[in-house]
Amino acid sequence: MRLRVGLIVIAMVLSVFGVRLVQLQGLDPKAYAARADAAGLVKLPLPATRGEITDRNGVPLAESVSGLMIFADPQRTRPNAEKIARILANRLELDYFDVLDALRKSNGAGKPDLRFAYVARRVPEATALAAVAAVKKAGFQGVDTRPDPVRFYPAKDVGANLLGFLGADGKPLAGLEMMFEKQLAGKDGSESYEVGGGNRIPLGENTEVKPVNGKDLTLTIDRDVQFYAQRVLRTTVQNSRAESGAAIAIDTKTGDILALADYPSYDANDAGAAPKADRGSRALSNVYEPGSVEKVLTTSALIDAGKVTPRTRIRVPANLPIGSDVINDYFEHSLIKLTLAGVIAKSSNIGTVLATRQFKPEQLWGYLDKFGLGHRAGIGLAGETRGLLPKPADWTELTQATISFGQGLSVNALQMATAINAVANGGELISPSLIKGRATTGSGVEVGSDVATRHRVISPQAASAAAKMMEMVVTQGAGTAPGAGIPGYRVAGKTGTAQQVGKTCKCYDGSLAVSFAGFAPADDPRFTVYVVIQKPKNGGSGGGTAGPVFRKVMSYLLQKYAVPPTNTPPAALPVEW
Repeated sequence: MRLRVGLIVIAMVLSVFGVRLVQLQGLDPKAYAARADAAGLVKLPLPATRGEITDRNGVPLAESVSGLMIFADPQRTRPNAEKIARILANRLELDYFDVLDALRKSNGAGKPDLRFAYVARRVPEATALAAVAAVKKAGFQGVDTRPDPVRFYPAKDVGANLLGFLGADGKPLAGLEMMFEKQLAGKDGSESYEVGGGNRIPLGENTEVKPVNGKDLTLTIDRDVQFYAQRVLRTTVQNSRAESGAAIAIDTKTGDILALADYPSYDANDAGAAPKADRGSRALSNVYEPGSVEKVLTTSALIDAGKVTPRTRIRVPANLPIGSDVINDYFEHSLIKLTLAGVIAKSSNIGTVLATRQFKPEQLWGYLDKFGLGHRAGIGLAGETRGLLPKPADWTELTQATISFGQGLSVNALQMATAINAVANGGELISPSLIKGRATTGSGVEVGSDVATRHRVISPQAASAAAKMMEMVVTQGAGTAPGAGIPGYRVAGKTGTAQQVGKTCKCYDGSLAVSFAGFAPADDPRFTVYVVIQKPKNGGSGGGTAGPVFRKVMSYLLQKYAVPPTNTPPAALPVEW
């Protein structure tokens, strides 16, 4: 009897379920679909925290700080989309119609209703919370926030031309941010959960894939030196009414770049406000004829080849005809008798050309090639130019003459800094490094101080002789730039003034690039600094315009790193005979 009753009860329950199933699947499908739409699976991103870019001492130059994303549940915001859009657009300074589209977003007909849509990404925390609170205060639901780190550049313009920046969509658009995106970005995670009636179902499906945060990138840059170099450079460019400028400081022994300053620069937190031309590094991309700083490379090569010594005597006429052209010095003179040291100290074009006649074209070209001219340094940034060092087969007598004193070839600022640093480093060229340790660019190239290369260009003896000649440049009464000297220290330097080719006429248009390169202490170099000012409008010169920048930056370096004077007597080479 009991068994019979039990079977009857089971049969009745199954009948009820069967009837309900028929109702849902056959008799009332629209009602069933409507109820199903009230439930769904929400998938939210869990953004990875982008790696920091720090200076050599771990000071952040680019970091990720607390921020929020604002998102909507379109199923809940659609009925009041216009009113919610006005609140959010005003609070966040967004386009009203873009916000409206997000609040009304759908998957399209016949598909489950969308439960997640971005309204804004990487919003400062206080701003985001205030905007969402305003929506809720107005009585509307369906707008919320989630963590979403904001990229921040605490030093604003310091190193901005190297760092680059991120676009509104969080994608890198320039600089190190772009070149090392794979390392810095990490990988976003996600979280999925079920909702019903607009609310999360506590015991529903819930999965989480944790984000993998990006890795930090450490630079060789010293933030303090970079800051100081940029400020001194800015003042000089503005005061000379120049077009632009660059200043580079290198650790002589390691090749580490301690500062790579450009002006104009920009605030990386507001890159869109700056002209596109100001967002890259002109020190890497701009090419120009280097002028008389090149004479250091030419004369040190001649010494290395055994052709001359610093005391070699040279008769320097008032001018030097070559074919239909005439080589002149920047200063008027009749016949003067200079030593090779005097040619460097007085920056004589004619004296340099006469000394260089002992080289065949391929000999001078070979040395300049080993000094790195015509080659990218490869520090890990896009936009670096090769410059131009014409092949010796194409040289004429005039070509060799002009190249010997820095015209008829082109370089970028980093190339010249690296070449002069080779002289400072006893004749051994070290490939410069911007990355401390090692890192791999997006194109798969490994760069950094751990993979820096070295090769000999000139002998230690030739480098020492060149350094002593360069000391005469900053010697009062002997050289062209006594103002670049630093009391208490032996300083080696060289001025440069070169005519520049105009963009319109493609000819020498009267504009100049004025520069100064040097190292200190001259007899035991610790730092190399190179400065170039492009197209000053106040009649600038290498010694008068770029020299003071060199002196200030070098003085700062020597003090910051507590480099003592060597307490040895300065070079005292004869400049005339």
